[in-house]
Order: sequence, then structure tokens, then C-alpha cells
Amino acid sequence: MDRKNTEFLVLLAILVGVIGLMWLLNGADFMNLGNFQSMAFQLPELGILAMAMMITMLTSGINLSIIASANLSGIVMAIILTKTIPPESTGPGGIGLVIVAILAGLLVSALIGLLNGFLVAHLEISPILATLGTMILVSGVAVAVTEGYVISGFPDALLAIGNGSVLGLPAPILIFAAGAFMMHIILLRTPLGSRIYLLGSNPTACFYSGVNNPAVLMRTYLISGLYSGMAAVVMISRFNSAKADYGESYLLLTVLVSVLGGVSAAGGFGRIPGLVLALIILQIISSGLNLMGVNTFLTVALWGGVLIAVMVIQSLLDRYQEKRRSV
Repeated sequence: MDRKNTEFLVLLAILVGVIGLMWLLNGADFMNLGNFQSMAFQLPELGILAMAMMITMLTSGINLSIIASANLSGIVMAIILTKTIPPESTGPGGIGLVIVAILAGLLVSALIGLLNGFLVAHLEISPILATLGTMILVSGVAVAVTEGYVISGFPDALLAIGNGSVLGLPAPILIFAAGAFMMHIILLRTPLGSRIYLLGSNPTACFYSGVNNPAVLMRTYLISGLYSGMAAVVMISRFNSAKADYGESYLLLTVLVSVLGGVSAAGGFGRIPGLVLALIILQIISSGLNLMGVNTFLTVALWGGVLIAVMVIQSLLDRYQEKRRSV
């Protein structure tokens, strides 16, 4: 059995164990349908941001600006919506302007992604430093534009995206499912996906295989930016507001979800199914801890400990496999 199947089965076993543990600790409160519906509304925005992080990690990079990108994208949408559409508007014109606002927000996040790609691919700046600089720049712009205040009061056509349901399923979970499917297709069914994995595994071999490494990186960070914009749509529609510092705690969690889902920090390995399972595991643990009344700050500390533990385990497994191959 290869590594990806082994890790998937391990994650599946962990998921079953976590569900059983939280059921024992919280009883009927955890197994309540309302609790699962609440998780289904909360999971998508983190999941979409995790995919934005994952695709850059596959190239052995990282994108620290995904949260800042999502917030600025959401602020641009919010400004357009609040300046042009009354909150009670439901007509075709209002829906059309909502679409325009969403497209404008996605354009902003795409441009931020291209900026990251240019810095990493063409100026050859370390991804962690390039995206850190972009994060600070974008966060500063967002604060300057809003002066630190919340922008709220969106039309019902937008709020339905984050709070509505389709055939009994929360609309955000359907958006997440569509995003996961698209990312899965990109990574496993397109030439770009193959090049991303090859670039992350061995950039020198990738270059001598005739691949344009900078072009692959540009497209990778562009996709990451677009997924940040997609997360922004879900966030502002769910909260009915936009602000410069929303979702700051998600940055650690996107890395944690990616690593726990089997994405190698060194690049070149990772699949969407593993990330989805890891995301569900963390959401269930978070919901269970919340029902138990565990302090939020203690929960954040727990995520940090889990991230360190997962990386240590991955390192030990990699060393073990290297020793087996050398024998």
C-alpha cells in the first residue's frame, strides 16, 4: 500500500475515533443535528482558505497573505455593495450588482496572488518573506481603507450565499465542495497539477524536463489568491460584515489542516481527500471542545501542539522510510 492510501486510512481511523470520543464526552449535545448543521456552516471558509494554502505548499512554498487577501477582497465587495445597493434590494438589478461586487473582490485577490507569484517566481524571493511582506502591505491597505471599522449591511442576495440552504444543505458547504472538486481536478487531471507536484519534489528536474518553473509558480499563487477571494465571499455573506482583521486565527489552522491532511512541508506531496478529512477532524474537535466549554485561547495552543506533533511524526516516518530504502 502506497503512502497516500496509508495516510488516508489513518485519517479515516482518526476521524472515527474523534467522533466516538466527542460523543462520549458530550453525549446528545454533540450528536444533535443542529450541531452538525452549525459545523457545516463554519467549515467552508476555513476549508477554502486551507486549499489556498495547500496549493502553494505543494510547490515547497507558502502563502502567509491568504487571510489578508480575503479580508481586502471582502472589503472591496462590501464597499461596492453598501454604496450601490440598499440592503432590502432583491430585484434582478440588485443581484447583478452583487455579482459585479463578487467579481471585483475576486479580481483584487487574483492581483494579490499575481503579486506574490511575481515576487517568488521572477524575483526569486523566499515565499515566506514575499508573502509576509504582501500580508503586511495588504493588511495596512485594508486598515487604511476602513479606518479599522466594520462595514456591514449587505443585500439579501449576498447573505443567502453564507446563510442559505439548497435542498437542505447549507450553501457554504456546497461552495466548499465545488472548490474542493475543482482543486482536485486541477491537481490530478491537468498538466499544471503534474508540474506543481514535480516542481515541489525537484525543481531542478522540473526545469530540465522543459517546464517553465516561473510560469507554474505564477499560476499557483494566482489560484491561491482566487481561493482566498472565494473564502471572502463566504465570510462576508455569513457575518453580514467585512473588517480588516477577520479570520486572523485561521492562518495557523490552514497550515495545520494541510500538514495533518498529508501535505508535505517540503512540497511535492498531498491530496484533496486527505485535506478534507483533516478539516472535518479539526472541525469536530473544535465543536466538541466548544461544547465542553474549553477556553478559546487554550484551543489555539492545542492546535499549535498538534501541528508540532504532526510534523515530528512526519519527519520520523520519512527517516524510517529512507533507512528502509537504503537497506
